[in-house]
Amino acid sequence: MPDTPRGLTRLAFGADYNPEQWPEKVWREDMALMREAGVTMVSVGIFSWALLEPEPGAHDFGWLDRLLDLLHENGVRADLGTPTVCPPAWFYREHPEALPVTREGVRLSFGSRGAICHNSPAYRAAAADITERLARRYADHPALALWHVHNEYGVPVSACYCDTCAAAFRVWLGERYGSVDAVNEAWGTAFWGQRYGGLDQIDPPRLTPTACNPAQQLDYRRFADAAMRGNFVRERDVLHRLAPGVPVTTNFMTALSQCDSVDYWAWGREVDLVTNDHYLITDGRRTHVNLAMAADLTRSVAGGRPWLLLEHSTSGVNWQPRNPAKEPGQMARNSLAHVARGSEGAMFFQWRQSRRGAEKFHSAMVPHAGTDSRVWREVVELGAGIGALADVRGTRTEADVAVVWDWQSWWAQNLEWRPSEDHDPRERADTAYEALYDRHLTVDFAAPEADLSAYPLVVVPALYLATREAGDNLRAYVENGGTLVVSYFSGIVDEHDAVHEGPHPGALRDVLGLTVEEFSPLLPGQTVRLAPAPGAAAAAELGGDVWTEFVVPRGAEAVWEYADGLAAGRPAVTRHRLGRGTAWYVSTRLDAAGLDAVLDLACADAGVAERTGLPRDVEVVRRTGDSGRYVFAINHTAADAEVPLEGAGTELLGGGRVDGPLAVPAGAVRIVRLDG
Repeated sequence: MPDTPRGLTRLAFGADYNPEQWPEKVWREDMALMREAGVTMVSVGIFSWALLEPEPGAHDFGWLDRLLDLLHENGVRADLGTPTVCPPAWFYREHPEALPVTREGVRLSFGSRGAICHNSPAYRAAAADITERLARRYADHPALALWHVHNEYGVPVSACYCDTCAAAFRVWLGERYGSVDAVNEAWGTAFWGQRYGGLDQIDPPRLTPTACNPAQQLDYRRFADAAMRGNFVRERDVLHRLAPGVPVTTNFMTALSQCDSVDYWAWGREVDLVTNDHYLITDGRRTHVNLAMAADLTRSVAGGRPWLLLEHSTSGVNWQPRNPAKEPGQMARNSLAHVARGSEGAMFFQWRQSRRGAEKFHSAMVPHAGTDSRVWREVVELGAGIGALADVRGTRTEADVAVVWDWQSWWAQNLEWRPSEDHDPRERADTAYEALYDRHLTVDFAAPEADLSAYPLVVVPALYLATREAGDNLRAYVENGGTLVVSYFSGIVDEHDAVHEGPHPGALRDVLGLTVEEFSPLLPGQTVRLAPAPGAAAAAELGGDVWTEFVVPRGAEAVWEYADGLAAGRPAVTRHRLGRGTAWYVSTRLDAAGLDAVLDLACADAGVAERTGLPRDVEVVRRTGDSGRYVFAINHTAADAEVPLEGAGTELLGGGRVDGPLAVPAGAVRIVRLDG
């Protein structure tokens, strides 16, 4: 199946288009504006089930026929949605059991979006029916470029706890484990007398008086994710059968700041083209770093292949406590940063800003202010820039190092009664990524059991759940010459949230060359000092907080020791030579500067050189393919910068020749196709 939108010969540029919110006389105006802006594709029909099927079995496709014809006449491709994220009101009147039930036993109501029990037979049948009708009608429409199933699976509801789901969970458990005895063993139900005599006795992990069985909760997260994915696959297979040659996608939300209920490693294997939605989180962090991380993670879910940014915002959003506008030029920087990291375009939510509904204050390509506005002028300028990058299509982003990340480990870590609620796996991942970003290194993400041989350096910021296979994979990586950096509280439990036999860190004991006698988390406000170990290569003192451990070297050498606290005198950061490689372990929470000091030594082991001559927050990313090698230089600062180039080339946004350092003005983006 193709993994690029059918008939699209340039990068995708456009937005979610919801013309049903406007009189048809506005549609012609929209077409003229799309041509002015250089729009190449729009997403349509995503929330249109109630219009397409206003009554049970009564369908009205006339308006969608006219819309797709109009798009085709104006040279705009269609990413056509199956509207299964929002069943009509009449559907819920007939099937109230299809509304999801919370863990607390509350059935949610119609009136928002995504109110779906993904195990409802009625929902599954209705979703398949409307999908089949769309496929039969539009499979050969000349505007159709891409199928867009559902919308943002997992947001806002991923798991339902109703009786239908309970029955489906029992079936899933039977298929996964084979018997109730195997479930009892996996879940450790001997603890607290939870043993089951049959699968029929098992319910979802509903609200309990105190902490619910963690293995049961972890399996229910897997089950809920699999139920959503199963519904996607059912719709995808209908579309593949009736519209062969048209790729099928659904929009992910890979940023760790936006969705934590979906195992995107599993989902990435099911779509023809990985697409993603990304929105800046205005929590005081450097938003462009979060953006780069999300783009790198999305590209990694795609297996390194090109992917597509299907939604982001032209300016402010509407759903955060505070929603500032983007500064001048930030829209282009955000868009082109995604392209640099592998996206085959930049699309927005949405085309025309809504006058009604929950998202009427969410920015759009055509704002309430109209075309005499800063946003519109920047949209038109960006469209021209995107249009100049057609040759970038199909090239791949070059990565320097890898970060291991696992969504199921994140789920397990975030269950109740862990040693410290202050340990946050997402924070560790963010901090590790930021430290690598500030070294101007481009990052691939990898699953714990993936082939890591292409990377000289691999960082593991938070891997509480690590299978034996993952541990063996990381050991083989180091033995074969890799350099590994592992953060604390990793390798502790297996896939059932059972502590590995023997001392911590379980699956990672051998590769790290140490054991951990005891965890000793710190109280709020407590810190520890780390002093260089005698004779070690470390030079400066470091500081840690949140966590300490009693580490016992079993082949590893201490590089930093605890200078105070309960673990005073014990190793804090260690280095283990194993085979032809090296494994580092950090047993406390270091800030970005402290982690950077460890990375200095680890990068020296790995032979990874920091790119010099680049200011902080000036990112340089490379894409390479049959059409050439491209350098993206993005200046997120208020000062002009220069970027060294490996030879001469042509600047694609301005068209001029470059031979020598590339001047990148404050807030600007420059893209150079290198000669040769």
